This record gives sequence, structure tokens and C-alpha cells, in this order.
Amino acid sequence: MAIQKPKGTADLLPGVVEKWQFLESKARELCHRFNYKEVRTPIFEQTELFTRGVGETTDIVQKEMYTFDDKGERSMTLRPEGTAGVVRSYVENKLYGEPDLTKLYYMGPMFRYEQPQAGRQRQFHQFGIEAFGSTDPSLDAEVVALGYAFTQDVGLKDVTVEINSVGTPEIRAVYREKLREFFAPVKDQLCKDCQTRFDTNPLRILDCKKDVAFGEGAPELLADLDDAARTHFEAVKSYLTKMGVPFQVNTRLVRGLDYYTHTAFEYKAAGIGAIDTIGGGGRYNGLVEQIGGPDQSGVGLGIGLERILLVLESQQANIPVPRPLDVYLIGLGEAAEQEVTTLLHQVRLNGLVAEKDYQGRKMKAQMKSADRYQATYVAILGDDELARGEISVKAMETGEQVLVPLPELAAWIHKQGSK
Repeated sequence: MAIQKPKGTADLLPGVVEKWQFLESKARELCHRFNYKEVRTPIFEQTELFTRGVGETTDIVQKEMYTFDDKGERSMTLRPEGTAGVVRSYVENKLYGEPDLTKLYYMGPMFRYEQPQAGRQRQFHQFGIEAFGSTDPSLDAEVVALGYAFTQDVGLKDVTVEINSVGTPEIRAVYREKLREFFAPVKDQLCKDCQTRFDTNPLRILDCKKDVAFGEGAPELLADLDDAARTHFEAVKSYLTKMGVPFQVNTRLVRGLDYYTHTAFEYKAAGIGAIDTIGGGGRYNGLVEQIGGPDQSGVGLGIGLERILLVLESQQANIPVPRPLDVYLIGLGEAAEQEVTTLLHQVRLNGLVAEKDYQGRKMKAQMKSADRYQATYVAILGDDELARGEISVKAMETGEQVLVPLPELAAWIHKQGSK
């Protein structure tokens, strides 16, 4: 029996991977405009980084991490999300010593042991940003706005932004007790996970799809915000309004990670079955210190690339793909074939997308191959053309055929493209 890929993973084959490259190029270009620099961190880290940073009471840490002991009997975990690793890198490399803000972005695979379904895989990919060194609410708004701009740049329609304030750890401590009091009469009717969350992290009950009905009428965290937290949240909303970023306040939005403070947000878009969240993020003012660094604030987001592609597909969006072959070269005869091999290399170095036959097929089969490659031109070199220093170039769309001096082939094709 042939070996198959692990459950919850995917092979990104030619024809599909170009769509990923489109998303990645849009993300890089956007981050460059917003002055975010790329960072690449390991795909596995010490397990303690995630238990300490993400939170021991989260579903990610309790049920979803790929954790293993290495040969040195150290506990390691494949990264389940991007922020903790970027914060660890920020601390370890002392980026907090720089005079300006540190603004970073990343792209790459994450790993969670979940039941695979549309929009939820065991290996999935995220594009994310993290900004360190300021508590200014305009930075929160910038992060939210960048994520929204990404959804628009790639062509998504009907994206909504939901925001909330989750306050500070002190505010949430008071709020947790109010939630326990609210849910106590129905605790035994909650799902098994939420019965555990009742004691460990009752805010997560608000995020449970199974127990939505029991959360109706639950106290709202916004009511418990102190003046500073309320002022921060109002400023974020004001900046987003002035930026033209459409949003709505969702008082039940708490996110699934323990490190968030103040602003929390999500991007929603229909088209992935029961899942409508394509990304989200928030502020995390205590995380850097928790991971061993100084008291530096941070704010960031993560967006699922698989989910973006699924929504684009459901909306029948036109995703640009790289141009097909500029020219397919055919050599007729041994001497011409040798010349074509050299010519192929030269036109590639001159910026053309080019190919030739490597299987010794007849001209008719090579023409069919050029058609499958969607070549714009086919350049045919026979012994007579070689003797004259020319090559016959045929436009595949019109059938028009001209003779071009061999040294001028690349320049001639470039010139046609510029007309």
C-alpha cells in the first residue's frame, strides 16, 4: 500500500500553489507599505513557551498541541500559533532595545490536532503581524486596518470586522466571578468542555458554539471596564471610523487565547460551512514580560490562508496566476536541437518564460505540448534557419509566422509584449 499524507494535511500542487503565491505576494507588498519587516521563527519551540504564553486553560494547550520529547528529553511542540514564537524571538534577540517600534510579519505553517473539516486542518498556514512598543490605540487601529486591507487586496467581498475590549487581567478577574455566578444554575447542562471551563476559564464558555443558548443574557465585559480601558476602546473605534474600516462591536467576542488585553477583534466572511472567522487578533500588553522580557506592550493579528482561499473560491473570485510560457522552442535536427538548448538558456536569462522538449518527441507532439503550456509563441529552428542565423516564430493565437534573427529573439518577443 502506498504511503499517504497525514490526516489533516494537504499537498499544494502546481495549479493551486500559484494561488498561495498570489496571497503571499499581496501580504508582503502590503506589509512593506505599512513598514512591517519579515521574521521567520522555528516551527517547533519549547513546550513551555506555549503553556506560559498561550495559556494552560486554552483548548490549544489542553487538547490540540503536537508535543514530543526530543533526544535530549526536552519537551518540544510544533507551533500551534504564531504570536508566542515571535514574542520569544523579540525577547531573545533584544529587539526591545531599538529606539523605534518593532513591527514584524510572518507567514508559515501552524499545527493543531483537530478533527479536519473545511477551513480547519492539522497543518494550516497563517499570515500574521506583531507590533511592539506602544500602547497607543492608533496602533491597534493600524493592525485591524492592515488585516482588513489584506482581505480587500486579495479580492474578498462582504468581510465584516468585529471588535470588543477584553479589558485587563484585573478587570477580567472580576468578570470571571460574575460569569460563574451567571452560569452556576445551568452548569450541569453545559457541554463537557464548558463544565471544565466553568472553573478554569469561564470566558471561554461565551465562545462555545454548543452552549450559545445558555450564554444569552450573560453579563457583558464592557460594563466592567474601568475609565482607562473604556477610553482606549473608544479611541480605537474612533480611529477605525476615521480610517473608513467598517466594524461592529461584538460584546461576546473574547478570542481563544489567554494573552489578550484591551482590544480583541475578528474578521468574518461566509463561505466555509459553519466556520465564518477567517482571522483575528488583539492587544497583549503582558505577554512580553510573561515570556521573560521587559514590560513591553504588543498588538497583532493572524489570518488563515486556507480559509481565505476557501472564501475566494466560494465567491468565485478571479485569482491572477503567473503568465504562461512566452515561448516554446523546437529544434529540428541534431545541430538545431543543440542550438535550441543554448538559446533556451539565453532567453530565460533575458526575462522570458521559456521551455523546450526533453523527450525526443516529433514536431506535432511538441506543438501540442506548447499548446498545453499556453505558450504565446513557438520558435522553430531547422537546419536551413540555423544556416541563415534565423528562427521561425509563430504566434499561437493568430497563426502568424515571421523570421527573427537568432540573437534578437528575446528582444523581439519583449517588443511584441510592449505593444
